[in-house]
Amino acid sequence: MKLGIIGATGMLGHHLAIAAQIRQYELVVIHRPQSDLSNIRDLRFEAREADLSDKKSLIDAFEGLNAVANCAAYYPTAPKPLSEEIKIARLQMKFFLTAVAKAKVERALYVGGDAVLPKVKQGLANEKAVFEKQPDGGSNYVQIKWLMDQMARDAAKEGLPVIIGIPSMTFGSYDFRPTTGKLIVEIANNTLKGYVNGNRNVVSAEDAGRGLLLALEKGEIGERYLITGENTDIKTIVKTIGDCANVTVPKMVLPLSVAKIFSKVQEIKYALLQGSEPQLSATALSVLAGSQHLDGSKAKVELNYTPDHSMQEAVEKAFIWFERNGYITPSVL
Repeated sequence: MKLGIIGATGMLGHHLAIAAQIRQYELVVIHRPQSDLSNIRDLRFEAREADLSDKKSLIDAFEGLNAVANCAAYYPTAPKPLSEEIKIARLQMKFFLTAVAKAKVERALYVGGDAVLPKVKQGLANEKAVFEKQPDGGSNYVQIKWLMDQMARDAAKEGLPVIIGIPSMTFGSYDFRPTTGKLIVEIANNTLKGYVNGNRNVVSAEDAGRGLLLALEKGEIGERYLITGENTDIKTIVKTIGDCANVTVPKMVLPLSVAKIFSKVQEIKYALLQGSEPQLSATALSVLAGSQHLDGSKAKVELNYTPDHSMQEAVEKAFIWFERNGYITPSVL
């Protein structure tokens, strides 16, 4: 089985690749020309250059693949107007889906985010929850994730072999940017002044990679699968990180309304003056405070997936990786 992975140099793609390598897949890493492949030197793979914004390069890269996983779907970083973000996300997703069809890929996995699930009033959120139309007033991140999720589900209804895997908040190794691991780095380095509490589900990167591979292998076309770990909250995660780093955690817990104002001020300053990207961007706020407790029973029943690691284990392993790779300032340890 020949599996192509877009985004193997990122945390989720890397761990999906590790899980696939254990299962004796023939790996093809699909990467942009400027990607640093030294970060995946632990893998055995064929490298093919392509860009999600270049349809022909994707079609060529998908040639001869049995399956493909998109672990690098568009993700807002530096603040841009929503119209620009939507244009990029729609185009990249359209090109990905077109390449799957043109190259006659047998199974395709789109890795989404749990921001596509509307908030439930009580109980656990599951894969059935959908926004019937584009969410009003949500962050760019939420609206983009909704758009790409909708496009993937629509494509599956039209016969394209697409499965949607949705890992919850993920901590682990190979988070080079870092993404969710930024929370660990900033608390360990005493650079985080406050946080927004909220319910979360946390999964280890190892479990997420294995669960995503199971979704690709066993998932029903057009279905979403939540790849979950442990239900918890940001306050507990912050305390766990503080215990790992042996530091005093931030005591300031910001109301979400105040955090949104603070985030907007930072983004306006960035847009006008440039400089460093906002510490608390709208995307970061959506990722850290915009979720809820999740029901992972569908993946357990249909994919035979259960997590092996607790939230504490996921955070501890991620902390060790960040420490070993120089993200954490030695003087604060």
